[in-house]
Amino acid sequence: MVKKTKPAIDSKADNQLAAAVKDSAQQIWLAGLGAFAKAQEEGNKVFEALVKEGKDIQKRTRATAEEKLGAVTGRVGSVAGNLGTVAGSLSKQATDSWDRLETVFEERVARALNRLGVPTNSDVQALIARVDALNAAVQSLGGKPARAPRAAAARKAPAKAGKAPRAASKAAVKAPAKAAKAPRAPRKAAKKAAVASAS
Repeated sequence: MVKKTKPAIDSKADNQLAAAVKDSAQQIWLAGLGAFAKAQEEGNKVFEALVKEGKDIQKRTRATAEEKLGAVTGRVGSVAGNLGTVAGSLSKQATDSWDRLETVFEERVARALNRLGVPTNSDVQALIARVDALNAAVQSLGGKPARAPRAAAARKAPAKAGKAPRAASKAAVKAPAKAAKAPRAPRKAAKKAAVASAS
């Protein structure tokens, strides 16, 4: 008999447990339905609140991005300005260097041409002025006016720019050479006579 009493107690406990589980499940179901109803009611409010918060975040992010972009643009502008200044300075230095190189080259060419006896432009102009003066003197003495060598030289100069200085330079080189040779002959004769009388 004792055994019979145990199952009766067990069945009561089982019934109570089943009732507690049933009540608990009922409460969970009702809580779920209440949450669903509340979510439906306040869903629009929550959604609108989230949209509003998203807009605020977007505005702040955009303002920060524009501020950073402005700062970077300012830095890039100052760097570009500095690069422009440096480029201008380098360009000026390069131009100055080329100018100096050109001047040195022109001076060296002028010295080389001078050593070779090639007359300069100023020498040719001086000769033209002397020819004009001599021509005027001949005319004043009653001679025939000479042709205009200046006009002929001016016409020929562009066509034969390379030949005219050479011819003038040969004449300029030969004239001093002949003049230098003439005085040597009397000197040599004088030396021979001095040596002969000394012996």
